[in-house]
Amino acid sequence: MRRLRARSMPRADSGASAVEYGLMVAAIAAVIALVAVAFGYGISGLYTTSFSRIRDCLSASGCPL
Repeated sequence: MRRLRARSMPRADSGASAVEYGLMVAAIAAVIALVAVAFGYGISGLYTTSFSRIRDCLSASGCPL
């Protein structure tokens, strides 16, 4: 009976493991978010530069190559 009761009771460190996994997932998500924001700003600048060059080529002044 003692063995049966010991198996059915949750271990005390299982909650700590869940918290540790949650912290790891949160840290990974934060890194992914920071990388996405950094790439977003870089891509935004690339589009701005490209579209301004296209606009300049289509204007009366011609392409500044």
